[in-house]
Amino acid sequence: MTSTPNPNPVRWLLEVTAAAASAAPASFEQQRQLLRSVAQFDAPSRTWWAYTGALDVRALRILDCLFEAARRFGTEVRVQAIAAPDGWAGPSFSDVGELADLVTARAYHGRPLGQLHLS
Repeated sequence: MTSTPNPNPVRWLLEVTAAAASAAPASFEQQRQLLRSVAQFDAPSRTWWAYTGALDVRALRILDCLFEAARRFGTEVRVQAIAAPDGWAGPSFSDVGELADLVTARAYHGRPLGQLHLS
């Protein structure tokens, strides 16, 4: 018996978000300037967000900017795996194993993906 490949495999993305820290207008503007080139902004929730489906230079740039904002301004950064929305035309992780490998590779001394190291 042979198996047929799944014609519609689940495609996964990493959704990266940063909730704006409460800040004076000047500090908020600095957060905005740092993050606007790598993420979209949702004004009602005061959250920046970006999707990535590949661990490439773009993804590393997004993560670097979001974690820099967390370090400098106290933004809360989260990373989670989500199913790619309908119509997503960018790259995606095509199976859970690939995404699990990424999460494991990004873990640092027991630190879950998306969690800052506490000093």
